Amino acid sequence: MRDEVDELVEAWARERSDLDLGPVAVFSRIARLAHHVDRARRHAFTTHEIESWEFDVLAALRRAGEPYELSPGRLLRETLVTSGTMTNRVDRLTTRGLVERHPDPSDRRGVLVRLTPEGKDAVDGAFAALLDAERDLLTGLSAKDQKELADLLRRLLVPFAD
Repeated sequence: MRDEVDELVEAWARERSDLDLGPVAVFSRIARLAHHVDRARRHAFTTHEIESWEFDVLAALRRAGEPYELSPGRLLRETLVTSGTMTNRVDRLTTRGLVERHPDPSDRRGVLVRLTPEGKDAVDGAFAALLDAERDLLTGLSAKDQKELADLLRRLLVPFAD
């Protein structure tokens, strides 16, 4: 089985036979796959009338479990954005009725961001649609191959973990 990356690597091999092209064979495929995953994500989220950044915030709250709330600081750590960006995102999600701010009972000056029932419905629907789309992208791999791929990708990502 051949793909467009094979052609790309062959062309580079003709032009630069002095280089090890192994990384190109791996990362060109990852980049192309990331493009397809991004399109699938955008479609799943658009179908449920949310954007990718909204999903990130809503999903962090949903994963927190009942009552689906986190402090803004915890949301920052979960979504890897700056505090200014998070404030803007929470404001916009509040305006849309997907989250609410509540006083933090353990800190009089603090607030908690809580998922509304509408936010929970939106993130649950988008997540189910995303899983369907991602499952479709993996149809060419057996369950064993999927696990092996996940393990290999984990090995590549571990050095970048905080």
